Parts: sequence; structure tokens; C-alpha cells
Amino acid sequence: MLYQVSHGTKSFGADTVFEDVQFEIRSNEKITIVGRNGCGKTTFLRCMCGETDFDKGTVSMTNGTTIGYLAQKQLEHDDWTVEETLREVFEPVFAMQKSMEEMEERMRTSADDKLLAQYAEAQERFEEMNGYNWESEMMTVFTRFGFTRDDLKKKIGEFSGGQKTRIAFARLLLSKPDILLLDEPTNHLDLETIEWLEGYVKNYPKAVVTVSHDRMFLDHTTDVVYEIEYGRMTRYAGNYSSYVTQKRNNLEKQQQAYDRQQKEIERLESLIEKFRYKKNKAAFAQSKIKYLDRMDRVDPVQKADTKSFKAHFTPRLKGGEKVLETDRLTIGYGEPLCTVTMSMRRGDRIGVIGPNGTGKSTFVKTLMGLLDPLSGSYLFGHQIERGYFDQQLAQFSSGKTVLEELWDDYPDLDRTQVRTVLGSFLFSADDVFKTVDVLSGGEKVRLSLAKLLLQHSNLLILDEPTNHLDIPGKEALEESLSDFTGSILFVSHDRYFISRLATSLLVLDQEGNATFVPMTYEEYMNMQKEVPPVQQTKQPVQEKKPEKKLSPDALRRLIAKTEEEITKKEQELEEKRALRFEPEYYQDYQKMAVLDEEIDDIHNELAHLYEKWEELSA
Repeated sequence: MLYQVSHGTKSFGADTVFEDVQFEIRSNEKITIVGRNGCGKTTFLRCMCGETDFDKGTVSMTNGTTIGYLAQKQLEHDDWTVEETLREVFEPVFAMQKSMEEMEERMRTSADDKLLAQYAEAQERFEEMNGYNWESEMMTVFTRFGFTRDDLKKKIGEFSGGQKTRIAFARLLLSKPDILLLDEPTNHLDLETIEWLEGYVKNYPKAVVTVSHDRMFLDHTTDVVYEIEYGRMTRYAGNYSSYVTQKRNNLEKQQQAYDRQQKEIERLESLIEKFRYKKNKAAFAQSKIKYLDRMDRVDPVQKADTKSFKAHFTPRLKGGEKVLETDRLTIGYGEPLCTVTMSMRRGDRIGVIGPNGTGKSTFVKTLMGLLDPLSGSYLFGHQIERGYFDQQLAQFSSGKTVLEELWDDYPDLDRTQVRTVLGSFLFSADDVFKTVDVLSGGEKVRLSLAKLLLQHSNLLILDEPTNHLDIPGKEALEESLSDFTGSILFVSHDRYFISRLATSLLVLDQEGNATFVPMTYEEYMNMQKEVPPVQQTKQPVQEKKPEKKLSPDALRRLIAKTEEEITKKEQELEEKRALRFEPEYYQDYQKMAVLDEEIDDIHNELAHLYEKWEELSA
């Protein structure tokens, strides 16, 4: 057993966060802790890493076990360069290298067998520490978080808060603790980085404990789920989807067992009441009373903590069929980020996706008139009313109460109407008298969504609406927006949310391209796996007639041969893609760069083969 907590309890004042929990990590398990916001997930991680202590219980851990937690690894030296900060992680490697060099120097004048054995042992340990490739590994992890080689020379103080967090995250991964604690690791990462992180966590040779609301990330990386609910912790084997199914089945079985037992108790109590006062049946009644006293009672099913907001977004006006048209709309801050030409029709739900820094938030800010376009134009249709949710503005501060904050924006509503809307977003009773300043991130998002609901817009423009929401909150928002009869344009890095909501996609890339893709996220990802990127632009292929000299039989043979070549190349492409998740590659940025070039070459070869096949088929 690598790590174990027995009867762990934690309280803050009179409030018990969790009590009598049993938790264990076996070997290199990948564990997820789930539960509602405020149930104690982050507190549990902080107890594990020693930032705070369990009030009761015992902790057992294998000697020498190291635990790494992002909150422990905040960057303290703003005057250090990034390279100095990251190299600090490899001090044991440098110390081992120096020791080996000293032994090499001694070995020049001595053939001592003991020294040779020590050197062999040190060399083996050096290889285990990836000592020969530490620099490549450092560059691979660092660049995967969206940085460049030039950023290594910059001082920590030159970066924003979000960038510092990503640098600290890279530093934590490079330190390779025996137990890696990750609290919301996918926050503020783009889709490409999240997918890379999935592969890294899945192949991490040691244990990982994750707290996350990213359901797809959990499905792809988790072996075991621990749920905290009503202060208790329950272990489920399998990934997140398996946990959901197991929990539902367990609750159903418990309810059935409870119902059966209640019927049996009712039958026995009826018999006891019927015979207890009859002399010839008194002994029989007494035996049934004793049987009931000894019965192991099945607990009634405690209602799952699935309380979430219920919102029904309704447009005031239907609006025109044409919702939005953009014509060579170039956006950016001085320098162009991308140029967008697209059209949106009533009822469309368009997800805007792409790496960080490609202009997703800039695009929606431009559409809302918060930024001027660099060139080109955009036009909203007849009677189109916009409602806007911004991830940054949703984290506002105010000395007002929740009730005042909403009522001041909509003074025409009476108190009952305002309380009703707030109640639907889980602000009930005294919650409405909290000041906005003390609200959690998720509560502020719910308050912003309540304001958005009261606008009754027919076009919702949403920038990262799921940030700070727990899983039930995300599911509630998905449900609400799925029923919305208007149109939605939204930016998100939550793949599950995108797959549930988007009917089409606007894909931005780092070359400044913006491609409208009229398909769902799942269809798009399948196409990414099967079709080379050159084909994704959906540009019409100019038809060319095959040479007339070919006979029908020869043409069929040539088509079959081309199809065979395509199949081989597609198989080769899948094999190359799978290598991205091998430690040999994701720990070595140079090998990864070569691998990416090979994959691009195969894409190009496939593109030519597809073009050839289309010409022959025509």
C-alpha cells in the first residue's frame, strides 16, 4: 500500500467537511475524487500533501514517498528566469552526474571492483532519472503548455498569473513525485494541451490523484473513483462513466432491498398484532418480536446530492432567419489573430474551438462591440437580440447582496419575481442576502446566468460558461441550453459540453485560419482521425477525367491498388499517432517534433492518394 487514510475526519468550526473516511492508493493507480462544490475535495488533497492536517484518523505511507501538489509549487522567485526555475527540479540529476564524473576520474587511476560496481549502480540510477534526456523532457513539457523556447530566458515576473500557474504546473510534472495531486488540471488549458495531458497522466509511471469537473478527461485517465457525499467517502472501481452507472445500480438495488424488507416488517408486525394477545399464539408472536429485534435493517436510500439549478431560457422575439453574417472579419489587438467568414442561421448552436491565443474570446468580444475589428465586417440579422456571458466578467465583485445585484439590473420586476428567479439558480432563503464578494466562483457564474436569463435574448454569446461549475451545474446548463429555441455561439474547452451542445463548429488555428465545420464535435474528431487536414477545408475538388487509354479492367485494378495504398497509409498514420503517448516521445520534444513531421508527411501522402482515387473514380 503506497498511501492510506483510516477514519479520516476534517472540520472547520462546527461544520464537518468529511468524517470517518477510508482512502488508499495502491501502486501507480490513477484516482479521481468527485463530489459537489464545497464537499471537501480540495481540502482532502491539502490534508494529503500536509498543507493542513486531518483532525482525526491515521495516515500510513511507504517510507520515502514524495507527494507533489500544485498549490505547494507556487513560483516564489519572480527575478529567476523560467529556465532557472525548471532546472531546479533536476538538481538530483546534476548531483548524480557530478558524482559519476568524480568516479570516472578515480577510475582512470584505479581498477577497484567496488568502485566499478558503484559506478554501474549510479549509471543505472542516472538512467532511471532520465539523466541523459532531462533537457529534452523539460522542453517537451514546457512547450506543451503553450510556451516557446525563447520564453525560457524570460523572468517569472514578466508572465501573467495564468501563465505562472502553467509554468508551476510544468515544474510539478517534471519533479515526478510518487503521488501527483492535480486540482482542476484542465482549467485554462486548450483542447490540444488537455489531450496531451491525458496521455501524460495515463502513462505517468506513478500514482495520480485528480480533482476535476472535466468528465471526458476523467473518463480517459481514471482507474478508481472516490466520491465524497454527505461527508462520507465511497470507492468505485473504473472510470467516471463506470462510477455513474455503478452508483445508479447500487441505489436501485438498495431501494429494492429496502422496499422488500419494509413489506416483510409490515407483514410480521401485522402477525404480531393479530396473535400477541391470544394464549395459544403468544409464544409465536414473541418469537416474531425477537426476530424483528435481531433483523439487520437496510438503510433507507439517502437521496443523492444532485440538487442543481433549473433554468428555462426563452427568447422575447423569434428573430430573423439570418442571425449573423461575417465577411472577411479580421480580429486582433493591433496584430491580426484570424479572419472569419461565416454565416449563422436561426437555431444554430456553434462551438468556437482552437488553441489558446488564436482569438476565440477576441472574436466574441468583437461581435459584442467591445473591440473594433481590424478589417472586414459583421452584420446581425433582423430583430436579433444578443445576450452575453463573459468568463472574466462573471467573476465580478460587489458590496451588494445577491438580491440587490439582480434587482438593480431589473427594477421593473417585483420582489417575488426576483426571488423566484434566484431560487431557480439555487439562491434560496438567506442565500439572497449574501454579499456578492463572498460568493464562490460557481455561485457568481449562477448569478450571471440568472441575469442572462432575464434578458430573454434570441442569440446567446457565451465565453467559457462552464468554468467554475461543478458537474451537476454543467449538466444543468447543458439541459437548459439544449432546450433553448434561439441560437447560441459559444467558446469552450470542455469537450463533453461541446459534444452535448454544438451542432456545428468554428475552428481557429495558430496560422490565423478560421474554418466553419458543419458537423458535431464527435463527427469532427472522427474526421480528424480518418481524413487528412487538407481535406477538412471542404474545398471542392476539381474533377479530372482519368486517361482514356485505360481499359475498364485496368481502371478497376488501379482503383483497388490505390484503395489498398490508402488503407496502409491510414494504418501507418494511426501507429504514428499512438506513439505520441509513449514516454519515449512525450518526454523528448525533439523526437516529438520529428514524429509530428512524419505525421504531416503521411497526411500529405494521403491527400494525394485521396485526390488520385477521386480522379479515377470519376
